[in-house]
Amino acid sequence: MKIRIENAASPLTKRNLLALAVALALPVVPIAPVNAQDGDEESSTANAARLDDIIVTAQRREEDPQKIPVAMTVMAPEKIDILKSGGEDVRFLAGRVPSLNIESSFGRAFPRFYIRGLGNTDFDLNASQPVSVVYDDVVLENPILKGFPVFDLDRIEVLRGPQGTLFGRNTPAGVVKFDSAKPTEDFDAFGRVSYGRFNSVNFEGAVGGGLGGGWSARASAMVQHRDDWVDNTFTGENDALEGYDEFAARVQLRYEGDGLDALFNVHYRDLDGTARLFRANIFEQGNDRLVPGLRRDEVAIDGRNSQDLENFGASARISYDFGSVTLFSITAYEDVEVLSRGDIDGGFGAAFLGTFGPGFIPFDAQSADGLPKHEQFTQELRFQSNEWGAFDWQAGFFFFQEDITVDSFNFATFAPGQPINGFAQQEQDNTAWALFASGDYDLSDSLKLRAGLRYTDDDKDFIAVRTQSPLSFLGVGPIGPIEADVSDTDVSWDVSLSWAASDDTTLFAKVARGFRAPSIQGRLLFGDVVSVAKSETILSYELGFKLDLFDSRARLNATGYWFNTDDHQLTAVGGATNFNTLINADEVKGKGFEIDAEALLTDNLFVTFGMSWNDTEINDSGLATQICGSGLCTVLDPVIAGTDLALIDGNPLPQAPEWVYNLTARYTVPLDNGREFYLYTDWYYRSEINFFLYEAVEFTGAPLLEVGLRAGYTWDDGRYEVAAFGRNILDEIEAVGAIDFNNLTGFLNEPPVWGVEFIARF
Repeated sequence: MKIRIENAASPLTKRNLLALAVALALPVVPIAPVNAQDGDEESSTANAARLDDIIVTAQRREEDPQKIPVAMTVMAPEKIDILKSGGEDVRFLAGRVPSLNIESSFGRAFPRFYIRGLGNTDFDLNASQPVSVVYDDVVLENPILKGFPVFDLDRIEVLRGPQGTLFGRNTPAGVVKFDSAKPTEDFDAFGRVSYGRFNSVNFEGAVGGGLGGGWSARASAMVQHRDDWVDNTFTGENDALEGYDEFAARVQLRYEGDGLDALFNVHYRDLDGTARLFRANIFEQGNDRLVPGLRRDEVAIDGRNSQDLENFGASARISYDFGSVTLFSITAYEDVEVLSRGDIDGGFGAAFLGTFGPGFIPFDAQSADGLPKHEQFTQELRFQSNEWGAFDWQAGFFFFQEDITVDSFNFATFAPGQPINGFAQQEQDNTAWALFASGDYDLSDSLKLRAGLRYTDDDKDFIAVRTQSPLSFLGVGPIGPIEADVSDTDVSWDVSLSWAASDDTTLFAKVARGFRAPSIQGRLLFGDVVSVAKSETILSYELGFKLDLFDSRARLNATGYWFNTDDHQLTAVGGATNFNTLINADEVKGKGFEIDAEALLTDNLFVTFGMSWNDTEINDSGLATQICGSGLCTVLDPVIAGTDLALIDGNPLPQAPEWVYNLTARYTVPLDNGREFYLYTDWYYRSEINFFLYEAVEFTGAPLLEVGLRAGYTWDDGRYEVAAFGRNILDEIEAVGAIDFNNLTGFLNEPPVWGVEFIARF
């Protein structure tokens, strides 16, 4: 790598164990057995309910997920729609898939993804993440792009472990793939509308069909609204915060004929709402409990919270079948602008004024970050073999170009009009290209060897400047421009062996090497240094099995894994200076296992269950990070004498729960004339998490349990549906993140939401 810098807990409490046990027991309603006559046994078997067949593109070609050596979970449209029925953004996926966590300190605009504990807590708009998001075959690099709304999907695929061979750099943890419903020649349409708590209104709809001459089209849209519902007790304004209005749409046009398949996609998003709401001193000092009497619907802040986002994108996916091979071309462009402003201290006043609260507020903190410019262009050319017998292969070229400008503002909270009193800017040009190849070879009728290789070249040119410092009263002035150029090349690879022990059993072993390109951090609003993290590499090992059971009435998949990352990229966020610094840990080790199961326990009862155990550890004896700036937290790590630095060797990664469980159950009661009644419940549990790289009593997130419930009635053979739903019905209130530089600031999980929904399908 070349670098140039110039200065121009316990997994389940008794309470939660009981809750999960109740969830497992409640849906199991006895079904009266049907005694078939001997002559009807064959017919009865043929008509027995079975799990639906699934086709995925986890290896960039259509395959049965039960036959491939990839640790993955597939989420179908019904489950997706139910989990987000309360108006949730993409964070609804957190914990609903083994080893997956998603959180955000921005709110709806900036999701941070974690798989097997690997992620990035950095809140900078130029932050690099080790989990890649691929939406309709297009990689979305910037974290703002990764929040594009989830609507009118065919499926979601979560691929765990390094995926560098076929999906490229910055995938050492895995990939989350979103695949939209595609245009077909058959007419298809649906509409769903719901109304719920906080005057939440959600609409989603799509219409598509053939246009003649090989052409088809599909248009889909989503509208979400929620009223402000949180009172600001400092200003006396009721229902002042936490509302939003969001709109997203997608239009697809497709041509199929004479070996040519061309799919054109144009999409758009507009968001106007409240930024993440920070709450001052919500942790009890000396433990990880929330302060008594904490209310979701009240805050006391003297700053402003707002968020505006606009995103436009277009892509062309064109394939041509030459007979023995097919050529794919995927060309895509993304453009996004965002500005998010928040009261970072989460309270009002300051100690030097003599008036402040809630709790101790040493100084005010109100800032904003925005992308006035972001453009991404990608191009992939890929050749794929067509039925070459024992050997299948694919090979291609990938190109990536990103231009980004990040603005950072600070505001004088106590001055009339709260004017800007600090400004810094970053600009980065990132160019990357790659060559890759992958192949499968049948060693026998039941044994398959797969191997792949990818060469990547990544180059970043960066410049940062501060024109005004919020600390000017201390003599701190402008700085820069500071330039940083980093580049590196790397080879990612994977080798796997899968054995079809029977038609219903697949065993696999896999070794993979992944790569995360070097990163640059230069948010100079409160600091004077541009930091660079060199490339991160991971070596991962997996053993797993995939079973179809009981004549395809059940599936059970499990994977055990262990990995080592060298030069692991970490971001030391916050601390006394509220400055983000990139660092490399010598090594991070991880190990764990994942279980995915689904079953038709009866013809009327369908259940899914997932769990994961994950253990991560930072290994770097000399690595230290800045601790909380407030002096209010109880640090558990060794603090270097005479400094505010704590050694983090041996700590787990932040936002990496050791245990995750999820469960769903759907029980149906068929009625006459094509009518049906159903009950649906979903449960999600995660164990405690650390919010930062250092460990502190207060900044440990307590275990979280969230439950959803839905009751519905369908008629006309499922064409129409009406349902009542509830999200987080137990009203669990826990912190899911924190800010440590000012006070014991935190932010909370989503509130309970209930409502009714109507759906029509055509």
